[in-house]
Amino acid sequence: MQKMFTGSHAFIYRLTGGRFGASMRGMKVLLISTRGRKSGRTYTTPIGYFERQDGYLVVASNSGKPVHPAWFLNLKANPQVTVQVKDRVFQVIAEILPSDQRAAAWKQVIEAAPVYAGYESRTSREIPLVLLKPQGQVRGKRKPP
Repeated sequence: MQKMFTGSHAFIYRLTGGRFGASMRGMKVLLISTRGRKSGRTYTTPIGYFERQDGYLVVASNSGKPVHPAWFLNLKANPQVTVQVKDRVFQVIAEILPSDQRAAAWKQVIEAAPVYAGYESRTSREIPLVLLKPQGQVRGKRKPP
């Protein structure tokens, strides 16, 4: 069921240039396209994000499940990925925040979206935070931050 919802969400987001699907439950949503670390196939996943001056911060919470989400494992294997933010499509380099930077960023995340504190309480793993730093050309109307 989750795969079907994710696929439909990504399809509608792309089709409408983000006019539909760019927010969910008050959270901004982008599409991230990663290359499968085993299959080599491209997978596109809608993910909530937080804008930062240096890019976009995403949370690999997997709803508090005990394992990391597949998109996170894929970008660890290949950190050069494509994102779509509304009608803008561009390449990014994914950087997993180190512990010293993660602590301050995590505080900001749970202040802005308390649901992530609940996810953190459900799992024993440290939930990774990933900074998506724009690289190269942007297709669409506006440039990323």
